Amino acid sequence: MRFPFTGVIPIDKPPAATSRQVVDAVARALGTKAVGHAGTLDPLAAGVVVVCVGHATKLVDFLHHLPKRYEGVFLLGRSSASDDFETPVVEEAVARRPSRKEIDAALPAFRGEILQRPCDYSAVHVGGQRAYRLARKGRSLELTSKQVRIDCLEVTDYDWPRLALTVTCSTGTFIRAIGRDLAEALGTKGVMESLVRTTIGPFIRDACLPLGKVSPQSAAAALLPAVAAVPHLPRLHLGAELLDSAVRGALIPLPSPPAPPAAEISHAAPSVVIAAPDAIAALDDTGQLVGLLRPHPSGAWRLRPNFRGVGFHDGG
Repeated sequence: MRFPFTGVIPIDKPPAATSRQVVDAVARALGTKAVGHAGTLDPLAAGVVVVCVGHATKLVDFLHHLPKRYEGVFLLGRSSASDDFETPVVEEAVARRPSRKEIDAALPAFRGEILQRPCDYSAVHVGGQRAYRLARKGRSLELTSKQVRIDCLEVTDYDWPRLALTVTCSTGTFIRAIGRDLAEALGTKGVMESLVRTTIGPFIRDACLPLGKVSPQSAAAALLPAVAAVPHLPRLHLGAELLDSAVRGALIPLPSPPAPPAAEISHAAPSVVIAAPDAIAALDDTGQLVGLLRPHPSGAWRLRPNFRGVGFHDGG
């Protein structure tokens, strides 16, 4: 199948817009239905949404390996069913006011690999339905805690009741839940007042295309090559003969697969180096991504997905 465009476009989503609206805007601008996003951002939040176009939609799962950085502001002494301002906020009659020293002392318990209970108002599936739909119907939910990774959690400002945090974390982390659980550990309640996703891996908000400025011209100009979606994968340039074999589905012997990039990939967390998934970014002699080499039970490698031979324009 031919796609007029293939690549990724980092979009700066404003509050109130949904991730679906971001995808629809890019799809209309580029005149293609082959568009998806790599990570939902709540409507009340703002910031980076990476949109994948054409064959790059097959790289969404690999984008999920990139760390995300957020800046969140929470109101202590308050609670809501959604853990933010989507539902009515209830203020505690007599709220405990933790000191800055107490907050700093509580943070280490929320760093590293932790178990986190998802928010009731979230896109988590419960019996085939989204949790937020059941919650809005008044259904009582018992969501299973899951493991997430918090690479960085720091206080950037505290002036009761407002607590500002910066968080660098793995995909699937609920920032609202961090504020909720941290507040509970401090003997109070907490709701998220605002949230901005400032980075996804190397994609920085300041360099993103604002959603309100998406047009056929701006979207095409902002389109990055598909290889930009996998900065954390090892790269291998295939010569003409090997490339031809790989594109035709042949197994490729790699006695010494390339190592993942040694350089850090995230401006948000310079101390974090992401372990590469079990895949290699295969490039042609011009640097275009032709697909991903994946290990075969035989010990060789096969090109899956295979972008070559289908005809597309790779952004950049």
